[in-house]
Amino acid sequence: MKILFIRPGMLGNASKDAMMPLVFAIIKPLTPADFDIEFYDERVERLPESTDADLVAMTVETFSARRAYHLALTYRRQGIPVIMGGFHPTMLPDESLRYCESVIVGEAEDTWPLVMEDLRAGNLKPRYESSGKVDLSGIVYDYSVFRNKKYNKIGLLQFSRGCKFSCDFCSVHAFFKEPVRCKPIPVIVNELKAMKERYIFFIDDNLFSDEQAAKALFEALVPLKKKWVCQISIDVAKNRELLHLMKKSGCMVVLIGFESLNVENLKQMGKGANVKYNDYDEIIGNIYDAGIMIYGTFVVGYDYDTAQSTRELVEFALHHQFAIANFNPLMPMPGTRLHKRLLEEEHLIYEDWWINEEYRYGDAMLTPKSMTGEELKESCKHARYTFNSYKNIFKRLLHPKANAANLEYIAIFLLANLISRFEIRAKQGKKLGGYNCDIDLD
Repeated sequence: MKILFIRPGMLGNASKDAMMPLVFAIIKPLTPADFDIEFYDERVERLPESTDADLVAMTVETFSARRAYHLALTYRRQGIPVIMGGFHPTMLPDESLRYCESVIVGEAEDTWPLVMEDLRAGNLKPRYESSGKVDLSGIVYDYSVFRNKKYNKIGLLQFSRGCKFSCDFCSVHAFFKEPVRCKPIPVIVNELKAMKERYIFFIDDNLFSDEQAAKALFEALVPLKKKWVCQISIDVAKNRELLHLMKKSGCMVVLIGFESLNVENLKQMGKGANVKYNDYDEIIGNIYDAGIMIYGTFVVGYDYDTAQSTRELVEFALHHQFAIANFNPLMPMPGTRLHKRLLEEEHLIYEDWWINEEYRYGDAMLTPKSMTGEELKESCKHARYTFNSYKNIFKRLLHPKANAANLEYIAIFLLANLISRFEIRAKQGKKLGGYNCDIDLD
């Protein structure tokens, strides 16, 4: 039997910031050896128009849902069943089942083997639901599935699943309902030793979810001489000793969700750590003193935001010379408390923006209380374009603490910023799924 793995693109075309979709390296070794596997990632290559596969399996994010549904209908017309997994089918399994035969709800490790058994028996079920209690120590990666794919030269690894916080806009808590789970440190060390890449991105939603586990991880990383990037919550930056250990172990950049400069906004979104540790100047100073660069993210559209708020955010990010920053209009993702609240309050412009024919990337998805949807869209667009102007990229490049005054870091800084600048302009205002995605999905 033959399975075609597909990672759909948001716009149906290639992008410059694509990283390996790690899930396929996980499910490949869970697939019986006598099954033939083909894998295509639309972000780096064209998809086949037809296939002789017995099953098409897709991982679907909300921003790629429209494209995934279009592809699913295309392959089903050829008589090929389609199964979908990932965040979007987990949050909206009934919607996804309008376009495919089967969905995986939750994690793949304890569901994919069942899919394989049923596929072999010719009895694919509509729904496979994970227990949510997968033992991470048993996960095996087979990166050969990515052979000859032109991804960014960064290795991906996962230490933990879940987050100790529960922000109302975040899908993570809705997807990983169990407490945070971590891999044993020896397993991570062995995985890193086996990876050829020097630069590693820990895809954990918060590498600092368990402080003791994180400290043990950083100590184990020191002798491996890898360079790495991670996402952390802001509370780690109060611990100067831990920050210096992170730097010693190879940390180059930390991604932190600052989200807002307004405490009332932070309270509304449930960003408790940011409310508690709201001296951002001290937080940023501690990180820079450790020699680590900052990727700051911000969200605009909560009740206390105005168009002026967005200008203040970009001024803040430029003042502190962040290596990278992103300014997002508030995105009510399905399955989150935010989406449910805005639906009840009737503040959504598009209830199902991910498949709505009118929605364009960068549009406001809701009507904020203190500005118009158009002001929200344009202010975020202006912030993105301003921060990523050539002038501001160059000014930030010259800031010694933003890039650690290190030639290696400067090269990484430039590459990341130029890619970010390109992708922001390539995506802004585009129709999800691409303009050839002409099937009526509504």
